[in-house]
Amino acid sequence: MNSAQPDLPGDWTREESGCQANVGYRIDHDREGASRACYLDLGPEHLNYHGILHGGLVSMLLDVACGQTASAMFRPGDPIPVVTVSLNVQFISSARTGRVMAVGIPSGNGRSIAYVNGELRDEAGQLLATAAGVFKRGSKRLEP
Repeated sequence: MNSAQPDLPGDWTREESGCQANVGYRIDHDREGASRACYLDLGPEHLNYHGILHGGLVSMLLDVACGQTASAMFRPGDPIPVVTVSLNVQFISSARTGRVMAVGIPSGNGRSIAYVNGELRDEAGQLLATAAGVFKRGSKRLEP
């Protein structure tokens, strides 16, 4: 059984997605090597009923950073789309204000699967969450 490949525009790594525009995170494309990061400046719209960063957003930030890292692992100079196969998140601490940053850490890859670990930290460097992800390589859609 073949899985559908991601259908994305040619310059997809620099375009802002709808989710990115709504949530407000930013992707750091200028890191050395394959590691990628994203950050979010927390506002009231990012907090849950307890006044802390919502766990779904924690997972999303780790998924973005790890997915961008997996993409760069396959083609550092010309990243390609990937899809998340699995993402396991461990919540360690919480954040209420300031900036949080998720970083993807390459673990290993083959021809079509990449393994990436991730960390989410606050401005002071406190570890908020970790992740272990598996990502499947996609292919770029050719524009007509």
